[in-house]
Amino acid sequence: MSAQMRKIPERRCSGCGESFPKKELLRVVREPDGTVSLDFTGKKSGRGAYVCKKLACFKKARKANRFASSLEIQIPEELLNALEEEIRLAESEADT
Repeated sequence: MSAQMRKIPERRCSGCGESFPKKELLRVVREPDGTVSLDFTGKKSGRGAYVCKKLACFKKARKANRFASSLEIQIPEELLNALEEEIRLAESEADT
């Protein structure tokens, strides 16, 4: 008998539209009470939108307002700025 392989969950990036393993993406979540936040664990309950850890993808998704349409709520500018900063950090860590 062969060992069972667990299926790796994939999600689509809001920027480039490519599918990636869920753990490689950053998640923005709208929680049941309506608050929007970054979800680093991927386990918060609520509706999520995903983006690669690439600044170009984030900017494309932000410009096209994809987070707001995916989450069905207006995203505060401060949160988008915080997410952009996280992506900048992730990109600089990947370069080193």
